[in-house]
Order: sequence, then C-alpha cells, then structure tokens
Amino acid sequence: MIAIRKSNQRGHAKHGWLDSYHSFSFAAYYDPNHMGFGALRVINEDRVSPGRGFGSHGHEDMEILTYILSGALGHKDSMGNVETLHANDLQRISAGTGIVHSEFNGSDTEPVHFLQIWLEPAVDGLQPSYQQLSLTEEQKLGKLILVASPEGGGLKIHQDAQVLIGQVEAGEELEYDLKAGRQAWVHVIRGAVTVNGQPLATGDAAGVTGEALVMLAGAESNSEVLVFDLA
Repeated sequence: MIAIRKSNQRGHAKHGWLDSYHSFSFAAYYDPNHMGFGALRVINEDRVSPGRGFGSHGHEDMEILTYILSGALGHKDSMGNVETLHANDLQRISAGTGIVHSEFNGSDTEPVHFLQIWLEPAVDGLQPSYQQLSLTEEQKLGKLILVASPEGGGLKIHQDAQVLIGQVEAGEELEYDLKAGRQAWVHVIRGAVTVNGQPLATGDAAGVTGEALVMLAGAESNSEVLVFDLA
C-alpha cells in the first residue's frame, strides 16, 4: 500500500526569519492523523534568513539528524561541538539524557535551507553523542547511500532504522528491497519521481507498507530522495 502525503498538505509555520514545513505534527501544528511513521517522528523543512537562527534550547531522548540542502548552518552544543555545516553535510545528535544546542545562519546574504529529522530512540537515557558526515553529488548519483543505521552506516543511530539518500536521473530507476514486516517513508527532497508508480514532486512523501520493494523512477534530472526503512 502507498499512502501519499503531498507537500501542500504539510503543516506550515512562517515566523519572518523562519519558514518551516512539518511533515508530522510539530509545535503549534497538530494533526492526529500525522503524528509520525513508525519511529520517525519529525521531518521539518526549514529555511532560516541570513543572520538569524535558533537560540540555545534543549532536547532529550531523541535521535536528531540535520541535512543541509543549501547555505551554511552554524552549530554549538553543550558537548563542546562547534561546527559549520554546508550543503550535503549531515549531522547526528543523540540527545539521550539531555543536550543544549543552538543553530545559526552566519551569512549576511544567503538563507540556509535544511531538513531536520527526529527519530525516537529504542532506549531512553543514552549518553549524548555527536557525529557528522559529508556527501558529494557524485556519491549520491544513481544510487541510494546508507547514511545512518544502528550499525553505523555513515552515522550511528540508536533505533532499528536505515536512512538512505540518493539521486535518480530522469528515465532511470532505483530499487530498494523491503524485508518482511518492514515499512518505508520516502521524502522527495527535490525534483520529481514515481514511487511504486505513484507520482511525487518536491516536498511530497509516500508511506510504503505491505510491499516487497520501493521502486523509484526519476521524472526530472537529479531528483533527490530520502528513504527511511523502519520496523
């Protein structure tokens, strides 16, 4: 079964400096039919204006992935990490017993565009930890790359989930096998694809359940997708 979640069906919050779309219920946006998908709890697509950002705030017991699409995002946290993330960089924070961090767009002219993703951990009370990974366009083209898993495919997450990123050219296909009892969430980062024959555009998503595979067919050049393989 394929359940389509169109981009314009997402929650939307605009705060002047922040333009954010929520795939699932988040902050003031509440939809009881879209509270998450398996352990996947949040996919927020954020655009932050130049010279603005999120002040210090706390998290606990959550696996937080940040994927930069364009621009640069400054990061500081209570674990002592001070980083600037650029396009194609991924960051993983296991908040565990608690972390405090801030995120800031240090550019005077360019917005920063990124996805922030939350997965519920399998176990609460973990020791907080941090990882970072950089991808290239060449690495992603024509394949799905495992970027996060419990085994640490790229980044180590504390949940029974595989996170993959890839690009598919127009007229080309990518296949991903789903084992029995698994489900997938596919989010189109940019471009246009079909997922098991269902057309999706930028910002659209599909929940795939009861299927043996996820078939991705490119409808535009360099279409980029995010795939979550979940229990």
